[in-house]
Amino acid sequence: MNAATILHLNESATEIVYYIIQNLSPSEAASRIAARYHVTKDQAQADYQNLTDRFQILINTPDLDPETFLDFNRMEAHGRSISAPYRLDCALTYRLRDEKESQAAPGERVKRELSTTEWKSVLNTAFGVGIPHIVFTGGEPTLRPDLLELIGHAETNGQVTGLISDGLCFNDTDYLNQILASGLDHMMIVLDPAQEQIWSAMENLLAADIFLAVHLTINSDNVGQIPELLERLAGHGVKAISLSANHPEMKHALEEVRNLVASRQMELVWNLPVPYSSLHPVALETNQWEQIPGAGRDWLYIEPDGDVLPSQGINEVKGNILTDPWDKFWKK
Repeated sequence: MNAATILHLNESATEIVYYIIQNLSPSEAASRIAARYHVTKDQAQADYQNLTDRFQILINTPDLDPETFLDFNRMEAHGRSISAPYRLDCALTYRLRDEKESQAAPGERVKRELSTTEWKSVLNTAFGVGIPHIVFTGGEPTLRPDLLELIGHAETNGQVTGLISDGLCFNDTDYLNQILASGLDHMMIVLDPAQEQIWSAMENLLAADIFLAVHLTINSDNVGQIPELLERLAGHGVKAISLSANHPEMKHALEEVRNLVASRQMELVWNLPVPYSSLHPVALETNQWEQIPGAGRDWLYIEPDGDVLPSQGINEVKGNILTDPWDKFWKK
């Protein structure tokens, strides 16, 4: 529905949605449904209208509980058999804006970056197997001169696209406008509070027509400043926060900050990757201390050379998306 809400449809609902997408008239759709399912046209038309109305309410009232108010049954998260992941996280590059931070990214393991043509092939493969959502990350993905072209290609495919960045380039309003025109659907900034430039870039993004989340990595140096940071972010109009911690000892602090986010009526975005940088929460080449449910199933992670990992930070190569058949690594 919006890259966050997923509807699992039965056969008749899928057919109704297909006719909605095809802009078929309700009357013609009802005639086809009645013929296929051996019901009256009045019943088919009522079902068509009922599902259409519930879709519109769900789209336009994001805080409404679909189970209580719309008679949808809630599926257990990560518990359903699916034919392909919901999302593909594409690390376009492990290059960073500050070369002094280069040790933060696993450059020694990844020796090359895919070309523009190769990345387009990856996007086409994802679309072909049914992955609706692409997130571009890194390193710093805005260092790729073909980023706009790749977002545009995914948009042409009909895929939802997101970008995760340090955000500094969005002080340039011309670049921001080009990104928006390419079809980007959502953004996440990995916040370095010491970078004053990021606050002006954030103002540009908040004034634009795009969903924005801000990521904070909690560590022993900044944990005492988090309440003040959240206050400042809320004052700027930020409505969505992503959180992680850089060490298991911060787990309790992470829970406390989650409660602070909720108390400020901010949305918690919990399952997006974070670009490799000095702010990355997972120690390089080590297993994540807390694996997020859904990794390797509801989403996959593609490294700059096309290698497929279950998720960022889980360094178990399952294959290469350019050279191996999809089924080979999806079954793993």
